[in-house]
Amino acid sequence: MEWVKAAHVLSVIAWMAGLLYLPRLFVYHAGVAVGSEASETFKTMERKLYRGITTPAMIASWIFGLWLAFGYGLVDFSQGWMWVKALSVIVLTGVQGFYGSLRRAFAEDRNRRSHKFFRAINEIPFVLAIIIVIMVIVKPF
Repeated sequence: MEWVKAAHVLSVIAWMAGLLYLPRLFVYHAGVAVGSEASETFKTMERKLYRGITTPAMIASWIFGLWLAFGYGLVDFSQGWMWVKALSVIVLTGVQGFYGSLRRAFAEDRNRRSHKFFRAINEIPFVLAIIIVIMVIVKPF
């Protein structure tokens, strides 16, 4: 079980790194001209981060998390913290999907959002991570 826990923690770290870095790339990408060399570079960086790191890390996080929860019987939905944690992970997965749609808009030169929007959404994954960590470690209810 300890190896599965380690794999879960490492995959969550990689997932969070991708979710925190991708909107920062969007901030900078939103400030360059469509079709410019910089824009094309950002498209490549965003694609590689999303497809090569963030998505595989999310899948691994889910696999190892479900393995821990159900394979080792660590799930107890009679406690409120588990529901909050599970819902937060589902929302975090939705955030990744939303970021994927934003990435596709940039890739297709369809972005119409400002750098301010991307600065604001950059905080969403970290807020969810705070909630998840508190639920798992403190188990407040």
